[in-house]
Amino acid sequence: MVKKAASFSALGGLVYSTDAGRHCPDCGQPVAACICKQSQIPEGDGIARVRRETKGRGGKTVTTVTGVPLAEAELKELASTLKKRCGCGGGLKDGVIEIQGDMVELLLEELTKRGFKAKKSGG
Repeated sequence: MVKKAASFSALGGLVYSTDAGRHCPDCGQPVAACICKQSQIPEGDGIARVRRETKGRGGKTVTTVTGVPLAEAELKELASTLKKRCGCGGGLKDGVIEIQGDMVELLLEELTKRGFKAKKSGG
């Protein structure tokens, strides 16, 4: 027969806390507030890959740009200018620029004009 604990203190310590979470190993800040990784350029071969995707988006077409060799702040600025150039919405998620609609050719042209090595990816 297992004995029930009468109180939380009888359980022997912390049961649940929202204080802790994922912390950056370099600066000790929470990952969402970490500033040491934002200025770093992501690793890769330096080729911006542009592809059209529909999976997991309810049938909606989205053009994604991955592998752009820029830091987070410059990548956000590039995403904003690409959205303005295409005249549509989009966003930046985990280093991937997402533009609404099928804008592959327009994005390839714009990226090469800006000096990036761009390549069509996928089918």
